[in-house]
Amino acid sequence: MKMGLFRKDPSREAGEALYAAAVKQARAAPLYAEFGVPDTVEGRFEMVALHVYLILRRLKDAPPPAGKVGQRLFDAMFQDLDDCLRELGVGDLSIARKIRALAENFYGRVGAYEDALKDGAPPDALASALARNVYEDEDAEHAAAFADYVRQAVASFSDQNLDDLTKGRAAFPTAGRAS
Repeated sequence: MKMGLFRKDPSREAGEALYAAAVKQARAAPLYAEFGVPDTVEGRFEMVALHVYLILRRLKDAPPPAGKVGQRLFDAMFQDLDDCLRELGVGDLSIARKIRALAENFYGRVGAYEDALKDGAPPDALASALARNVYEDEDAEHAAAFADYVRQAVASFSDQNLDDLTKGRAAFPTAGRAS
């Protein structure tokens, strides 16, 4: 019975690997240089949240173990955010409040991006959602090009083998306009 405590959890390992892939993509230089994403703490959070969302979107409603892997991905993201806040010196008493605010921000983005990607959504809906959330500017000049990249990523994930994803292997499209 106690041996179960030491067994590896494949869904946890897959979720952590997917999170690492999302963070790696979120740090890709073209996102900042070519698409004009602000290279700030907020801009970096937006990129991590967006790339985690793209994976979660593919895992949503897929057969097991996709749901468990998606939950582990979500958990890995918020554990990392918690760790980062602690490293920045945020006090223990305010960590929970800050994490709750980040979770609300994440769910708000997910809702906006889901609405913008629905069939029948206005063609500029995704660019508008990205302009508001990523650039904090309704008229962001790079929002339309960045929306094209996000659509490429959605298409790429819909074509990826679900078994690969549930084993922690994700492939993002090349970030940049030449992609």
